[in-house]
Amino acid sequence: MDVLQKNISKIQCLDLNRQHESIKGEIFRAFEEVYDQTAFSGGSFVEHFEREFAGLCRTKFAVGVNNGTSALHLALLALGIGPGDEVIVPANTFIATAWAVTYVGATPVFVDCREDTWQIDADRVEEQISLKTKAVIGVHLYGQPFDVDAVSQICANNGIFLIEDAAQAHGALYRKQPVGGFGEMGCFSFYPGKNLGACGEGGGITTNNEKYYTHLLSLRNHGCVVRYYHDEVGYNMRMGGLEGASLRVKLKYLPSWNDRRREIAKRYQEHISNEKFKMQFQPSWAESVYHLFVICTKDPVVLQKYLNEHNINPGFHYPVPCHLQKAYASLNYRQGDMPNAEYLASHCVSLPMYAEMTEEEVNRVIEVLNLY
Repeated sequence: MDVLQKNISKIQCLDLNRQHESIKGEIFRAFEEVYDQTAFSGGSFVEHFEREFAGLCRTKFAVGVNNGTSALHLALLALGIGPGDEVIVPANTFIATAWAVTYVGATPVFVDCREDTWQIDADRVEEQISLKTKAVIGVHLYGQPFDVDAVSQICANNGIFLIEDAAQAHGALYRKQPVGGFGEMGCFSFYPGKNLGACGEGGGITTNNEKYYTHLLSLRNHGCVVRYYHDEVGYNMRMGGLEGASLRVKLKYLPSWNDRRREIAKRYQEHISNEKFKMQFQPSWAESVYHLFVICTKDPVVLQKYLNEHNINPGFHYPVPCHLQKAYASLNYRQGDMPNAEYLASHCVSLPMYAEMTEEEVNRVIEVLNLY
Protein backbone atom coordinates (compact mmCIF):
# COMPACT_ATOMS: atom_id res chain seq x y z
CA MET A 1 0.00 0.00 0.00
CA ASP A 2 1.22 3.51 -0.82
CA VAL A 3 2.34 5.21 2.38
CA LEU A 4 0.14 8.21 1.59
CA GLN A 5 -2.96 5.99 1.60
CA LYS A 6 -2.44 4.52 5.06
CA ASN A 7 -5.49 4.92 7.24
CA ILE A 8 -4.29 6.15 10.64
CA SER A 9 -5.61 8.63 13.15
CA LYS A 10 -4.74 12.29 12.78
CA ILE A 11 -1.34 13.19 14.22
CA GLN A 12 -1.67 16.44 16.15
CA CYS A 13 1.07 19.05 16.48
CA LEU A 14 0.62 18.62 20.25
CA ASP A 15 -1.53 16.13 22.13
CA LEU A 16 -1.76 16.95 25.85
CA ASN A 17 -4.33 14.25 26.53
CA ARG A 18 -1.75 11.47 26.30
CA GLN A 19 0.55 13.04 28.84
CA HIS A 20 -2.21 13.78 31.31
CA GLU A 21 -3.82 10.36 31.02
CA SER A 22 -0.51 8.71 31.88
CA ILE A 23 -0.14 10.64 35.17
CA LYS A 24 -3.78 11.37 35.98
CA GLY A 25 -3.76 9.38 39.22
CA GLU A 26 -0.67 11.15 40.57
CA ILE A 27 -2.02 14.57 39.61
CA PHE A 28 -5.38 13.96 41.26
CA ARG A 29 -3.73 12.69 44.46
CA ALA A 30 -1.60 15.84 44.54
CA PHE A 31 -4.73 17.95 44.07
CA GLU A 32 -6.39 16.17 46.98
CA GLU A 33 -3.46 17.09 49.21
CA VAL A 34 -3.78 20.74 48.21
CA TYR A 35 -7.53 20.56 48.85
CA ASP A 36 -7.06 18.95 52.26
CA GLN A 37 -4.68 21.73 53.29
CA THR A 38 -6.66 24.46 51.46
CA ALA A 39 -3.29 25.72 50.19
CA PHE A 40 -4.68 27.26 47.04
CA SER A 41 -2.54 30.41 46.75
CA GLY A 42 1.19 30.05 47.24
CA GLY A 43 1.99 27.90 50.26
CA SER A 44 4.01 24.75 50.79
CA PHE A 45 3.28 23.09 47.44
CA VAL A 46 4.62 26.10 45.56
CA GLU A 47 7.60 26.38 47.91
CA HIS A 48 8.51 22.72 47.39
CA PHE A 49 8.30 23.14 43.63
CA GLU A 50 10.44 26.29 43.75
CA ARG A 51 13.23 24.44 45.55
CA GLU A 52 13.06 21.47 43.20
CA PHE A 53 12.99 23.64 40.07
CA ALA A 54 15.98 25.65 41.32
CA GLY A 55 17.73 22.30 41.67
CA LEU A 56 16.98 21.42 38.05
CA CYS A 57 18.37 24.77 36.89
CA ARG A 58 21.31 24.63 39.35
CA THR A 59 20.46 28.06 40.69
CA LYS A 60 20.22 29.18 44.30
CA PHE A 61 16.65 30.45 44.04
CA ALA A 62 13.43 30.08 42.07
CA VAL A 63 10.26 32.12 42.45
CA GLY A 64 6.91 30.80 41.23
CA VAL A 65 4.52 33.28 39.64
CA ASN A 66 1.22 33.17 37.77
CA ASN A 67 2.58 32.98 34.21
CA GLY A 68 5.68 33.42 32.08
CA THR A 69 4.79 36.94 30.99
CA SER A 70 4.67 38.01 34.63
CA ALA A 71 8.04 36.36 35.18
CA LEU A 72 9.62 38.63 32.56
CA HIS A 73 7.72 41.67 33.85
CA LEU A 74 8.85 41.18 37.45
CA ALA A 75 12.44 40.44 36.42
CA LEU A 76 12.67 43.81 34.69
CA LEU A 77 11.11 45.55 37.69
CA ALA A 78 13.58 43.88 40.04
CA LEU A 79 16.41 45.26 37.89
CA GLY A 80 15.01 48.77 38.19
CA ILE A 81 14.26 49.13 34.49
CA GLY A 82 11.58 51.67 33.61
CA PRO A 83 10.60 54.73 31.55
CA GLY A 84 13.38 56.15 29.40
CA ASP A 85 15.28 52.84 29.32
CA GLU A 86 15.76 50.54 26.35
CA VAL A 87 15.88 46.75 26.34
CA ILE A 88 17.16 44.77 23.36
CA VAL A 89 14.81 41.95 22.30
CA PRO A 90 14.98 39.51 19.37
CA ALA A 91 12.36 40.12 16.69
CA ASN A 92 11.95 36.35 16.30
CA THR A 93 10.15 35.42 19.52
CA PHE A 94 6.70 35.22 21.07
CA ILE A 95 5.34 38.69 21.75
CA ALA A 96 5.42 38.27 25.57
CA THR A 97 9.18 38.89 25.51
CA ALA A 98 8.49 42.41 24.26
CA TRP A 99 5.35 42.95 26.38
CA ALA A 100 7.41 42.80 29.56
CA VAL A 101 9.57 45.70 28.38
CA THR A 102 6.50 47.76 27.53
CA TYR A 103 4.80 46.94 30.84
CA VAL A 104 7.61 48.61 32.82
CA GLY A 105 7.49 51.69 30.59
CA ALA A 106 10.74 50.97 28.76
CA THR A 107 11.19 50.67 24.98
CA PRO A 108 11.89 47.37 23.23
CA VAL A 109 14.66 47.64 20.64
CA PHE A 110 14.32 44.74 18.24
CA VAL A 111 17.25 42.96 16.63
CA ASP A 112 17.39 40.29 13.94
CA CYS A 113 18.14 36.62 14.47
CA ARG A 114 20.93 34.60 12.91
CA GLU A 115 20.21 32.96 9.58
CA ASP A 116 21.40 29.53 10.75
CA THR A 117 20.39 29.06 14.40
CA TRP A 118 17.38 31.44 14.23
CA GLN A 119 18.52 32.80 17.61
CA ILE A 120 19.36 36.36 18.64
CA ASP A 121 22.33 37.67 16.64
CA ALA A 122 25.06 38.97 18.96
CA ASP A 123 26.46 41.20 16.22
CA ARG A 124 23.10 42.93 15.83
CA VAL A 125 22.87 43.33 19.61
CA GLU A 126 26.16 45.20 19.74
CA GLU A 127 25.04 47.53 16.95
CA GLN A 128 21.91 48.58 18.86
CA ILE A 129 23.43 49.39 22.24
CA SER A 130 22.97 53.03 23.24
CA LEU A 131 23.32 55.08 26.39
CA LYS A 132 19.71 54.14 27.16
CA THR A 133 20.26 50.39 26.91
CA LYS A 134 19.84 48.68 30.27
CA ALA A 135 19.40 45.02 29.36
CA VAL A 136 19.27 42.33 26.69
CA ILE A 137 16.64 39.59 26.77
CA GLY A 138 18.01 36.53 25.02
CA VAL A 139 15.47 33.86 24.10
CA HIS A 140 16.23 30.13 24.08
CA LEU A 141 13.86 29.77 21.15
CA TYR A 142 12.10 26.46 20.43
CA GLY A 143 14.04 24.96 23.36
CA GLN A 144 17.51 25.61 21.88
CA PRO A 145 19.94 27.83 23.83
CA PHE A 146 21.19 31.00 22.19
CA ASP A 147 24.90 31.85 22.15
CA VAL A 148 25.10 32.85 25.81
CA ASP A 149 28.85 33.52 25.84
CA ALA A 150 28.71 35.96 22.94
CA VAL A 151 25.76 37.92 24.32
CA SER A 152 27.05 37.81 27.90
CA GLN A 153 30.37 39.28 26.82
CA ILE A 154 28.63 42.17 25.10
CA CYS A 155 26.55 42.80 28.22
CA ALA A 156 29.61 42.70 30.44
CA ASN A 157 31.55 45.05 28.16
CA ASN A 158 28.73 47.59 28.25
CA GLY A 159 27.60 47.24 31.87
CA ILE A 160 24.10 46.03 31.03
CA PHE A 161 21.99 43.15 32.30
CA LEU A 162 21.31 39.81 30.61
CA ILE A 163 17.94 38.17 31.13
CA GLU A 164 17.23 34.68 29.81
CA ASP A 165 13.79 34.06 28.37
CA ALA A 166 13.74 30.32 28.91
CA ALA A 167 9.97 29.93 28.50
CA GLN A 168 10.49 27.09 26.00
CA ALA A 169 13.69 25.59 27.36
CA HIS A 170 13.08 23.73 30.63
CA GLY A 171 16.11 21.48 31.04
CA ALA A 172 17.99 22.68 27.96
CA LEU A 173 21.78 22.77 28.29
CA TYR A 174 24.32 25.36 27.18
CA ARG A 175 27.85 23.96 27.33
CA LYS A 176 26.53 21.17 29.60
CA GLN A 177 24.97 23.63 32.08
CA PRO A 178 21.21 24.12 32.44
CA VAL A 179 19.78 27.37 31.12
CA GLY A 180 18.31 29.78 33.63
CA GLY A 181 21.46 30.55 35.59
CA PHE A 182 23.57 32.47 33.10
CA GLY A 183 21.93 35.89 33.23
CA GLU A 184 20.82 38.01 36.16
CA MET A 185 17.59 36.05 36.02
CA GLY A 186 16.01 33.28 33.94
CA CYS A 187 12.31 33.48 33.14
CA PHE A 188 10.19 30.40 32.51
CA SER A 189 6.63 29.72 31.42
CA PHE A 190 4.68 26.74 32.72
CA TYR A 191 1.83 27.22 30.26
CA PRO A 192 0.11 23.82 29.80
CA GLY A 193 1.67 23.17 26.39
CA LYS A 194 5.27 23.69 27.52
CA ASN A 195 7.71 20.82 28.11
CA LEU A 196 6.97 21.40 31.80
CA GLY A 197 3.40 22.68 31.90
CA ALA A 198 1.09 23.26 34.84
CA CYS A 199 -2.50 22.13 35.08
CA GLY A 200 -3.41 25.77 34.70
CA GLU A 201 -1.17 28.79 34.16
CA GLY A 202 2.22 29.28 35.76
CA GLY A 203 5.62 30.90 35.46
CA GLY A 204 8.92 31.06 37.29
CA ILE A 205 12.08 33.11 37.75
CA THR A 206 15.48 31.65 38.61
CA THR A 207 18.43 33.60 39.99
CA ASN A 208 21.61 33.28 42.01
CA ASN A 209 21.23 36.77 43.47
CA GLU A 210 19.58 36.86 46.89
CA LYS A 211 18.74 40.57 46.56
CA TYR A 212 16.72 39.91 43.41
CA TYR A 213 15.11 36.86 44.99
CA THR A 214 13.90 38.81 48.02
CA HIS A 215 12.63 41.64 45.84
CA LEU A 216 10.72 39.22 43.59
CA LEU A 217 8.97 37.68 46.58
CA SER A 218 7.69 41.14 47.48
CA LEU A 219 6.76 42.19 43.95
CA ARG A 220 4.63 39.10 43.29
CA ASN A 221 2.76 39.58 46.58
CA HIS A 222 1.42 43.16 46.47
CA GLY A 223 4.79 44.65 47.44
CA CYS A 224 4.44 42.97 50.80
CA VAL A 225 6.87 41.02 52.98
CA VAL A 226 4.98 41.46 56.27
CA ARG A 227 1.25 41.04 55.71
CA TYR A 228 -0.67 44.30 55.20
CA TYR A 229 2.54 46.36 55.17
CA HIS A 230 3.28 47.41 51.60
CA ASP A 231 6.75 48.81 51.01
CA GLU A 232 6.36 49.36 47.25
CA VAL A 233 3.78 49.09 44.50
CA GLY A 234 3.40 45.37 43.99
CA TYR A 235 1.35 42.91 41.98
CA ASN A 236 -0.92 39.95 42.53
CA MET A 237 1.19 37.41 40.64
CA ARG A 238 1.47 34.45 42.99
CA MET A 239 1.48 30.87 41.75
CA GLY A 240 -1.48 28.77 42.85
CA GLY A 241 -1.16 25.66 44.99
CA LEU A 242 -2.79 23.38 42.43
CA GLU A 243 -0.36 24.58 39.77
CA GLY A 244 2.59 24.07 42.09
CA ALA A 245 1.44 20.57 42.98
CA SER A 246 0.92 19.54 39.35
CA LEU A 247 4.33 20.90 38.40
CA ARG A 248 6.00 18.89 41.17
CA VAL A 249 4.48 15.71 39.74
CA LYS A 250 5.53 16.54 36.20
CA LEU A 251 9.02 17.68 37.16
CA LYS A 252 9.91 14.07 37.96
CA TYR A 253 9.14 13.09 34.38
CA LEU A 254 10.68 16.07 32.62
CA PRO A 255 14.13 14.48 31.98
CA SER A 256 12.60 11.41 30.32
CA TRP A 257 10.10 13.53 28.37
CA ASN A 258 12.94 15.73 27.12
CA ASP A 259 14.99 12.69 26.18
CA ARG A 260 12.09 11.37 24.11
CA ARG A 261 11.75 14.74 22.35
CA ARG A 262 15.44 14.57 21.50
CA GLU A 263 14.96 11.09 20.06
CA ILE A 264 12.12 12.29 17.85
CA ALA A 265 14.12 15.34 16.76
CA LYS A 266 17.08 13.17 15.85
CA ARG A 267 14.81 10.99 13.73
CA TYR A 268 13.49 14.05 11.93
CA GLN A 269 16.98 15.47 11.42
CA GLU A 270 18.46 12.24 10.10
CA HIS A 271 15.58 10.93 8.01
CA ILE A 272 13.74 13.91 6.54
CA SER A 273 15.78 14.06 3.36
CA ASN A 274 13.54 16.30 1.24
CA GLU A 275 15.62 19.30 0.12
CA LYS A 276 12.48 21.46 0.06
CA PHE A 277 12.84 21.89 3.83
CA LYS A 278 15.39 23.74 5.94
CA MET A 279 15.97 22.97 9.62
CA GLN A 280 17.35 24.95 12.54
CA PHE A 281 21.13 24.58 12.84
CA GLN A 282 22.20 22.86 16.07
CA PRO A 283 25.56 24.14 17.43
CA SER A 284 27.66 21.60 19.32
CA TRP A 285 27.38 23.63 22.54
CA ALA A 286 23.56 23.63 22.56
CA GLU A 287 21.44 20.72 23.78
CA SER A 288 17.89 21.60 22.83
CA VAL A 289 14.79 20.18 24.49
CA TYR A 290 12.79 20.70 21.28
CA HIS A 291 9.74 22.44 22.65
CA LEU A 292 9.00 22.95 18.96
CA PHE A 293 10.47 21.32 15.88
CA VAL A 294 10.29 23.95 13.16
CA ILE A 295 11.13 23.66 9.48
CA CYS A 296 11.16 26.28 6.73
CA THR A 297 9.45 25.70 3.41
CA LYS A 298 8.66 27.77 0.32
CA ASP A 299 4.89 27.91 0.92
CA PRO A 300 3.69 26.96 4.43
CA VAL A 301 0.01 27.14 3.46
CA VAL A 302 0.46 24.63 0.66
CA LEU A 303 2.45 22.33 2.95
CA GLN A 304 -0.22 22.60 5.65
CA LYS A 305 -2.92 21.56 3.17
CA TYR A 306 -0.81 18.62 2.01
CA LEU A 307 -0.14 17.45 5.57
CA ASN A 308 -3.80 17.85 6.57
CA GLU A 309 -4.80 15.68 3.61
CA HIS A 310 -2.61 12.96 5.10
CA ASN A 311 -3.87 13.25 8.67
CA ILE A 312 -1.02 15.35 10.02
CA ASN A 313 -1.83 18.62 11.73
CA PRO A 314 1.16 21.03 11.78
CA GLY A 315 1.41 24.29 13.72
CA PHE A 316 2.37 27.85 12.86
CA HIS A 317 4.38 29.83 15.39
CA TYR A 318 4.94 33.57 15.15
CA PRO A 319 3.75 34.32 11.58
CA VAL A 320 4.31 38.04 12.24
CA PRO A 321 7.67 39.06 13.77
CA CYS A 322 7.52 41.33 16.81
CA HIS A 323 8.79 44.46 15.09
CA LEU A 324 5.98 44.32 12.51
CA GLN A 325 3.15 43.75 14.97
CA LYS A 326 0.45 46.44 14.86
CA ALA A 327 0.87 46.99 18.61
CA TYR A 328 4.39 48.31 17.94
CA ALA A 329 3.62 50.41 14.86
CA SER A 330 4.63 53.52 16.83
CA LEU A 331 8.25 52.30 16.85
CA ASN A 332 8.34 52.78 13.07
CA TYR A 333 9.95 49.52 12.05
CA ARG A 334 9.45 48.56 8.42
CA GLN A 335 9.39 45.43 6.29
CA GLY A 336 12.99 44.59 5.48
CA ASP A 337 14.47 45.82 8.77
CA MET A 338 14.92 42.27 10.12
CA PRO A 339 15.23 40.06 7.01
CA ASN A 340 16.03 36.79 8.78
CA ALA A 341 13.17 37.08 11.28
CA GLU A 342 10.81 38.12 8.50
CA TYR A 343 11.80 35.16 6.35
CA LEU A 344 11.22 32.73 9.20
CA ALA A 345 7.85 34.25 10.03
CA SER A 346 6.60 33.71 6.50
CA HIS A 347 8.16 30.29 5.86
CA CYS A 348 8.01 28.29 9.12
CA VAL A 349 5.91 25.24 9.93
CA SER A 350 5.99 23.38 13.26
CA LEU A 351 5.96 19.59 12.98
CA PRO A 352 4.26 17.31 15.53
CA MET A 353 6.49 17.14 18.61
CA TYR A 354 5.60 15.67 22.00
CA ALA A 355 7.08 12.91 24.10
CA GLU A 356 4.11 10.58 23.68
CA MET A 357 4.38 10.30 19.89
CA THR A 358 4.60 6.68 18.76
CA GLU A 359 7.27 5.36 16.42
CA GLU A 360 4.58 4.78 13.80
CA GLU A 361 3.55 8.43 14.02
CA VAL A 362 7.12 9.70 13.79
CA ASN A 363 7.77 7.47 10.77
CA ARG A 364 4.53 8.65 9.19
CA VAL A 365 5.53 12.31 9.45
CA ILE A 366 8.94 11.56 7.95
CA GLU A 367 7.54 9.50 5.07
CA VAL A 368 4.86 12.01 4.16
CA LEU A 369 7.34 14.90 4.17
CA ASN A 370 9.84 13.00 2.05
CA LEU A 371 7.13 12.35 -0.56
CA TYR A 372 6.05 16.02 -0.68
